[in-house]
Amino acid sequence: MTFDPSPFALSDAQQISPEKFSDPNVTAKGESRARIGLRGLETLWFNTGTLCNLACTTCYIESSPRNDALVYIETAEIEPFLDEIARDNLPTREIAFTGGEPFMNPEMLPILRLCLGRGFDVLVLSNAMRPMRRFERELLDLESRERLTIRVSLDHFTPEIHEAERGPSWEKAIDGLLWLTRHDFNIAVAGRQLEHESDADARRGFAKLFDEYCIPVDADDPSQLVLFPAMDETADIAEITNACWSILGVDPNTVMCATSRMVVKRKGEEEPRVAACTLLPYQAGFDLGSTLAEASGEVSLNHPHCARFCVLGGASCTT
Repeated sequence: MTFDPSPFALSDAQQISPEKFSDPNVTAKGESRARIGLRGLETLWFNTGTLCNLACTTCYIESSPRNDALVYIETAEIEPFLDEIARDNLPTREIAFTGGEPFMNPEMLPILRLCLGRGFDVLVLSNAMRPMRRFERELLDLESRERLTIRVSLDHFTPEIHEAERGPSWEKAIDGLLWLTRHDFNIAVAGRQLEHESDADARRGFAKLFDEYCIPVDADDPSQLVLFPAMDETADIAEITNACWSILGVDPNTVMCATSRMVVKRKGEEEPRVAACTLLPYQAGFDLGSTLAEASGEVSLNHPHCARFCVLGGASCTT
């Protein structure tokens, strides 16, 4: 993945050594690489397809109006995974959807009806723009929509920085948030921190924005305002070893791959596959199989995103 200049790009970062993250078992220094076991599948993600109405400068998985590397997943392809959850009595409470823009998938509403009808909490990551707004009536008519949360991407609390990343989109995103607010949907917001911006400063900025527009999101609640770190897989970062857990004071059970997996359908493949992580849908080393049972093993933290986003950044796509 390549990253163009952006307010969210890492500045003056040393390029990562090619020896790092080259072996799933040991680091460049020969130390045992950290691995994460699946404590329990609490959230199952589905990537609905990488096509998006926007082409963000530093999109984590390169979604755009032209990228169909992950094709639209269909309702009939989702149902077997829900059946497997029921059959094996898995502790899955939440089904979550990311993209691309999920509402570009023509089956998104039947998919939502299926998951809500099965009794799951449902999370949809959306930019709240035209693709979502095409389905206003259908969204309002959803049964059990009190269990649906739509997390809207708003990269920064200032329109200038947001649009430097996403292009002309601020007014439409705010309008989408206001529509969701007026109709009492459960909403959250996903933002990003600038490299030299503290978590507290970012939350204060978003709090002022939410107050200005009367948007009912608590900026101090990490589940309502999710802030992601700046990302660049080419920038140098420490590898995570078994010793890091005690050194950093991080519980491996809190890392995203301890409680979640993501189903993707790659272009040219006959069936959906289960990936370890929402951020790594293309990497062969993070393809865990075609069923949830096959994907229940350990995950080797063998990618810069594992270090920068999850362990050192303390971030998670899951609520």
